[in-house]
Amino acid sequence: MKWFLIVSAVALAGQVVARAGAGTDRADTSGGVVTLPSSGGRSDALPGIVVTLPGPPAPIAAPAPEPPKVAETAVPRIPPARDDQPPVLPRAAHLYPPEFESDSALFCQTRIGQWTEADARALLGEASRQRLALGEDQSETGLILAFADPTGRYKELELDFVNKTGALRGVFAYPWKMTWQECRRLWGARVTARKANQGRTFYSYLNRRLDVLVGPAGTVISLGLY
Repeated sequence: MKWFLIVSAVALAGQVVARAGAGTDRADTSGGVVTLPSSGGRSDALPGIVVTLPGPPAPIAAPAPEPPKVAETAVPRIPPARDDQPPVLPRAAHLYPPEFESDSALFCQTRIGQWTEADARALLGEASRQRLALGEDQSETGLILAFADPTGRYKELELDFVNKTGALRGVFAYPWKMTWQECRRLWGARVTARKANQGRTFYSYLNRRLDVLVGPAGTVISLGLY
């Protein structure tokens, strides 16, 4: 009986194939499935048999295309603020009188007898150092404060304040590069000269309130204005 059912199934499948080939020119090439029912309640019945007829396999759906990748943009990291550093604040440029910009030493000379230490600091800032002013008998007569020249014309400016009144008494300017020949072209040669220590020469002008200290090579060491 079992062999009969198997032979019947094969025969039935063959008939289906034959009918598909004998039909119209438009043949159905899809595969077919025939299921034989079980023999209903008999203990020796075979389970249902599934016969797959020949034909192309069912189409497999193509996977969905992946979305295009978006390039990652690097975001710069801002360092955290530090509490141990003072904030940087913009500062307005300091405005100086035109006469001071033209020649800082000559401008300070016009303030002799008028300026006090406070006036000098208001224009020049804090002094970089100080030294005592001594008279011919080596007695203390005043205080000399050294300032950087904001205009850059001179390496340094020194202001001499007298002890008794506290007023400005004299100015010393230290040129970057100046020769005695340049002084003669600027202010003439009406001077008195006397030798100083270390081979230097001290020139005092007769027609202006100016002294010039010159080194052995003719280089100006300082200008004294009073």
